[in-house]
Amino acid sequence: MIDISADLVRSLVRDQFPEWGDLPVRRVERQGWDNRTFRLGGELAVRLPSAEGYAAGVEKEDRCLPVLSQYLPLPVPEPVAIGRPAAGYPLPWSVRRWLPGTTVETAVGVDRTRLARDLGAFLVALRKTPAGLGPVAGRHSSFRGCHPSVYGDEVGQALDRLKGSVDVGACQAVWDVAVTSAWPSAPVWFHGDVAVGNLLTADGRLSAVIDFGTCGTGDPACDLVMAWTYFTGEERQVFREAVGLPGDVWQRARGWALWKSLVMMAGESGPAAAGFHDQVVAEVLSDSVVR
Repeated sequence: MIDISADLVRSLVRDQFPEWGDLPVRRVERQGWDNRTFRLGGELAVRLPSAEGYAAGVEKEDRCLPVLSQYLPLPVPEPVAIGRPAAGYPLPWSVRRWLPGTTVETAVGVDRTRLARDLGAFLVALRKTPAGLGPVAGRHSSFRGCHPSVYGDEVGQALDRLKGSVDVGACQAVWDVAVTSAWPSAPVWFHGDVAVGNLLTADGRLSAVIDFGTCGTGDPACDLVMAWTYFTGEERQVFREAVGLPGDVWQRARGWALWKSLVMMAGESGPAAAGFHDQVVAEVLSDSVVR
């Protein structure tokens, strides 16, 4: 990982964008693994890849977000300037509009049913965005947007390790159904990491969507895992109706949710994370909405 400090960011900005050189720079409290984000004044943010392997994702965002922003009903972190390597920092970086809000992960007073409806509407708009110039799903998207069978070996290995901890037969049955269908239409846009840390809220409502580093075009099933990682019961049904996709897509989506949680449980994710993913597996196996 590259050591990225506020002083480094300040130096990069002053050198390449002097019009913003006097703005205060401060580190954002919640940081992702792939990138580091700093506030630049009150209206801007600086986003820098934390290692060379993550640079392509930021470059992809810089290329795709100006296109997507024209079609989406909510703000996304559209870049306003692209920085070059300098001052000991070896990678491209970008300046973006700062999007205010609190992540769903930490927000209080979220109207969960409304969130289900609004997130579904956002995903419909994303799906309808012209896909001709979008990057086709693959390694750059961590294979989100591809067929879930790409992770079949990982599921099998996780189930071997989790014998006695999960209902292996029930999990295998869900996975078998998930891989029996495929997206039959032309590729559509997907976000690739629709999760509580990438959804911003204001006044209890969805206000923006961030972190498009794994976006691309392909099968939208990967974008539905919040049905089990966050929504429950009636909320899940509202989400499904708002998304407007057929049952086979939801079966693949359930496979995506199962894969991630099984792999995390089989790894060394720590007690708290293991408990969360154990609950997700329980929600997947008990779900009566998707059959």
